[in-house]
Amino acid sequence: MFIQQQLVYLHCQQTRNMDLSIIVPIYNVEQYVRACIESIYRQGLDEDRFVVILVNDGTKDKSMEVIADIIQQHKNITVVHQENQGLSMARNNGMAIAKGEYILMPDSDDLLVENSVKPLLEKALETKADMIVADFLKFEDTELDLRHNEIPQKTNLVFIKKENEELFLDDLDNNECYVWRTIYRREFLIKNNLTFYPGITFEDIAFTHKCYLNNIISFRVHWLLYGYRIRQNSISCKNTFSVQKAHDLCIAIAQTRNLIKEKDFNSLVIKKLNNDLYLSYYNLLCRTLYGIKA
Repeated sequence: MFIQQQLVYLHCQQTRNMDLSIIVPIYNVEQYVRACIESIYRQGLDEDRFVVILVNDGTKDKSMEVIADIIQQHKNITVVHQENQGLSMARNNGMAIAKGEYILMPDSDDLLVENSVKPLLEKALETKADMIVADFLKFEDTELDLRHNEIPQKTNLVFIKKENEELFLDDLDNNECYVWRTIYRREFLIKNNLTFYPGITFEDIAFTHKCYLNNIISFRVHWLLYGYRIRQNSISCKNTFSVQKAHDLCIAIAQTRNLIKEKDFNSLVIKKLNNDLYLSYYNLLCRTLYGIKA
C-alpha cells in the first residue's frame, strides 16, 4: 500500500489496543455525511477500540464543515486532506495509515445499522478471520436517516465458516461487489497487496474478486450491517452511465480477468470467474446500448 506525497493529515490520539479502522472517503456529500458519521458512533464500541479515518478527497462542498463539531468531539478521528484523486485512492490512502486488526470501509452517503458492528468485530477478533461478510439493505435517497427500530434485525447470529474459495463459489454475486458489507483483516489486505485500482469507478469489482479468491478462513453471516442509499447522482447510478464509465468498467473487467493468471485455480473457480466476466461484459453492453450519455 502507498500514500501520496501531497497528502496532508491530522492524526488522532492512538491507543495500544486498537481493533478497528473505519475508513470513510468524503467528496461532495454534505447532505448525507453527518448521518453516516453519526451512525459510526451508534455501534456500542468503546472509542479507544477504533479509529475513524475521514479522507477528504478534495471535496468542493461543505461536507467537512457539517461534521466539524463531530470531529472536535471525538479523539479517535483522523482527518486526511488530499487533492481530488477519486474513491480508489481515497480508500488506498486511508488503508495506508489504518491501525488495528480490522478495516471497515463505509461510503459517506450511506449508514451503518445501529449496533451492528460490535458482534461482527468480536467474531473476527476471536477467529482471526480474513473477512466477515454481512447483509445490507437499500433505502431511498429521500430517507436522510435510518433508525434501528425500523430494521428487522435478526436476534441470533449464525456465522457460516468459509475456507479458501468457498466464499467465492457460494456467496459472491457479481452484481454486488460491495466492499462496505465486509470487515477485512488488515494483515490479510497487506499480505496479499490488496488495494484499489486508481482513477476508475467500478473499483469494487476487481478488489472484491481478489479478496474472495485469496482469503483462507472467512465467515458469512446473515446480519444487517449496512444501509445502502439509492440516489440519482451517485457514482454507481445506472441512469448516469457515460463514456468515461464505460472505459472504467472495461478496466475493471480486465483487472478481474487477470486473476485467472495469478493462481492455479480449480475448474469450478475458473468457471464461476468466467461467468462473472461474461456478466460484466453483458452489463457493459446493455449500459452502452441503452444508458450511455456522451
